Amino acid sequence: MLRTVEFTLIGRAHGRPFAADATYQPTGQPQPIIVFVHGFKGFKDWGHFGLLAEFFANKGFVFVKLNLSHNGVVVGGTGDLEDLEAFGKNNFSLELDDLGQLLDALHTPGATPLPAAQLDLRRICLVGHSRGGALVLLKAAEDPRVAAVAAWAAVADLHPRWPAEVVEKWQRDGVLYVPNVRTGQQLPMYYQIAENFFQHRTRLDLPALLPGLRQPALLIHGDQDETVPLAAMHQLHAAQPAAEVLVVPGAGHMFGGAHPWAGPALPPQAQLIAERTASFFEAIGNLE
Repeated sequence: MLRTVEFTLIGRAHGRPFAADATYQPTGQPQPIIVFVHGFKGFKDWGHFGLLAEFFANKGFVFVKLNLSHNGVVVGGTGDLEDLEAFGKNNFSLELDDLGQLLDALHTPGATPLPAAQLDLRRICLVGHSRGGALVLLKAAEDPRVAAVAAWAAVADLHPRWPAEVVEKWQRDGVLYVPNVRTGQQLPMYYQIAENFFQHRTRLDLPALLPGLRQPALLIHGDQDETVPLAAMHQLHAAQPAAEVLVVPGAGHMFGGAHPWAGPALPPQAQLIAERTASFFEAIGNLE
């Protein structure tokens, strides 16, 4: 029987609490760990992500998913995007630091409710979707504790490549609004996200960092992705030719998923990429 535990971390630099949970088989034996990172406008309990946790746990992984601290979700809140001020203050450095703090917590006895005997800390794998895919690639590039990484429908670059007139207005107004089609919200993005990128470009320049990636990488993309074109995967693969790739015919950005997801099983395309990702991680370093 699977067990799920929930826990909260407090951001070291910003002081904002953010939630995570872990699903696993309580065998008392060390198991490889998967940390899952959602994308832009996403959150850990979106759509079918709970079913993903069960799938990987049944495969023998400890599956951890987190809400990045400034994604708009409030600990103890509705579970959906509601703190738009926090959303507007998000940036890539914060997200990388949140992910790093979660990895630190996994390495610190007592920092999470997970039994230390359950965790094989030599075999931490990262999975990220969309912008989260770029984040896990960046985290793998800077953190040797990561054993392997998989990017699903990932963006190829975090550079804010808006037209010059848009950037000028954004800088002048201090905020740019992006629609959340699902909820009808107008989500603010303060100009600080662009300033943060250029201030920390050495850390955030994925095209420059990817060729030096040491860990095995898997890139998965749908050929009908309506949000991040398939060309993004080809850009990532060109920068890191050793990465394995899977193109899913007919798949859109969410691989068949939607929010809310009422079905008892994973969407078929999501099942396909989960199976491929599990096989990839099992083959890394004799993961069993």
